[in-house]
Amino acid sequence: LGWNSQPTAPVILEECKVPKENIIGSVGQGFKIAMKALDGGRINIGTTSIGGAIECLDLAVDHIQTRKQFGHTLDQFQYLRFNIADMVTDLTAARLMILQAAEMLDGKHPGSTAQCAMAKRFSTDIGFDVCNKALQLHGGYGYIKEYAPERYLRDVRVHQILEGTNEIMRHIISRSVLDQQ
Repeated sequence: LGWNSQPTAPVILEECKVPKENIIGSVGQGFKIAMKALDGGRINIGTTSIGGAIECLDLAVDHIQTRKQFGHTLDQFQYLRFNIADMVTDLTAARLMILQAAEMLDGKHPGSTAQCAMAKRFSTDIGFDVCNKALQLHGGYGYIKEYAPERYLRDVRVHQILEGTNEIMRHIISRSVLDQQ
């Protein structure tokens, strides 16, 4: 379905023995270490989604400034201009959330896990939404393989699943608020 922009391959280790001097952390603490790494991974996935969406936005802007309907380029139609405005606004908000989450994570702020979850959930949803709107702005062209928006849409969709689904992000976020009481 997608994932063309990020080549991925499985790593399989069977009966692998790790010398004592190469062990990271303490024996038996691997899961805890892996869970801590997820926060950084969530920032990475959110950033990747934003990058794909920015490329789709650029493609959409180029398309509507070139394509003509009813004697005008598409960028002269108010509804389409509003779509571009919403896409830019949403991407700006997503980027700011990612930056805030990264600062909190780097500073070891106690709320950084929830902030990383919020940034990941928001930016991957926005990334997919912007790619979907860019595809729509291309009309039928956006859906065919000769035009890039269809590939970006498929590629960013997986970001809502990786590093914990966005439903899990909602669980982490709500737990950070409701379980503090």
